[in-house]
Formats: sequence, C-alpha cells, structure tokens
Amino acid sequence: MSDVTARPAGDRALLLEVPGTDEALRVARRLREACPELTEVVPGHRTVLVIWDSVPGTDLPALAAEALVMPGSAVAGAEVEIGVRYDGSDLAEVARLTGLSPAEVVARHTNAEYLVAFIGFAPGFAYLVGGDERLAVPRRAEPRQRVPAGSVGIAGPYTGIYPRESPGGWHLVGRTDTVMFDPEREPPARLAPGDHVRLVPR
Repeated sequence: MSDVTARPAGDRALLLEVPGTDEALRVARRLREACPELTEVVPGHRTVLVIWDSVPGTDLPALAAEALVMPGSAVAGAEVEIGVRYDGSDLAEVARLTGLSPAEVVARHTNAEYLVAFIGFAPGFAYLVGGDERLAVPRRAEPRQRVPAGSVGIAGPYTGIYPRESPGGWHLVGRTDTVMFDPEREPPARLAPGDHVRLVPR
C-alpha cells in the first residue's frame, strides 16, 4: 500500500499527503529534480503541493512514492547560522513549563541542529524542526496582538523566527537581528525548506 495519497487541488494542482515532514521534504526535492515542468513544489507539515501550467507527463504520486523508498535520499540544503539574544519575554515561563532553568533552556535550544521543514503563516516564516523534545511547550493561552520582527519563538515541536511584526501565540525566548524576509532580496526569504540551521547565542 502506498504511503502517498493524492488529492486534486483545482485544475492545475495536486496535493500529495505523505507520512511526515521529512518525507514531505524528500518528495519535494525529488519532484523538483525530476519534473522541471512544475511551476511550484511546496512542502508542508505532511503534504506537498505541486502546481503546473500544463499537465505533466509524469505520474506524480508514483514518483513521490518512489522518493520515499529511494536510498540516500537525505534532505540537502544550505547551512545557516543565526545569532540569537536569549532575552525573550517568555523565557522564564518556558523554564517553568519544562522544569528547567532559563540557562538550561538556552543551552538545549542552541545545542540542536534544526531543519527547515516548511514555510508558512507569513512570508519567510520558517518552521524549524529537530529541537530538544524537552522544550516542546504548547502555544500561549492568549496570543499577542503584536510580536516584533526577529522574535524567536517555540511552540510544540517547532521553533520559528517572526519575519515581521505580526500577531502570534508562540512563546518568545529570544530575538535576532537577521532579516528573515526582504522583498528586495533574491531570494526574499532567508531560509528555505531543507536548510540546516544553527542558533548561536549572542
């Protein structure tokens, strides 16, 4: 039985459902390599959205299923280092929720190597996975109406950096001066799915 479920998404798109985030990244990479006729390939939490201008001649679900069993299909991406000042307004609350000291929260948060799973919520907002499981805390009970750009937050298994001021319900543990999204830059987003990220305390 295939681990890929295909669902139409309009006349020129297909949503492929896969078992998890790692699988979505592997499938997205394979489809980009094998199907240059696709105009967009967008990985999600457990999905890959593919969009085309003309109907592709390739069986996309079959190619996706093949990617899941191919040997040596580890996710490739850029190595990115981002400096973070760990002075977030929720750092003490995260420490309380996890039973750790603030210093231990920072140490665990910076000892991980993160993978950009997908981009969502806002342009340039990267969902980073691979963090310490001890730091998996729920979203705030009351979201903030304004979260400053550059804020570093955690929620569930994810870490994220707010690319611009926006509402948000994640626990804020720090901030960075790195510009995460700049429409004048090419590409505009600092991070892309498949990138490997290290957070370095400043």
